[in-house]
Amino acid sequence: MTAATLETQVKECIIARLDLDVTADEIEDAAPLFGEGLGLDSIDALELVIAIGKQFDVTIGDDDMDIFQSVNRICEFIRANRPEL
Repeated sequence: MTAATLETQVKECIIARLDLDVTADEIEDAAPLFGEGLGLDSIDALELVIAIGKQFDVTIGDDDMDIFQSVNRICEFIRANRPEL
């Protein structure tokens, strides 16, 4: 899997799980997901823990919640825990 493919898959996972009305191309890799960015909230974060964990077979603990700052951070976490991706 190439780097661009992982970022796109993460974006598509976010869009599908949260039923967002945007495309993967409209989400910037480094843009914040909460607040000014996509405007996600704490409920969305819980949904993403489940979705990202399930789709990419990673365990996201309480201490890992900072990964949801951006798509880049999520991908870094996935790559650190699943180097084969």
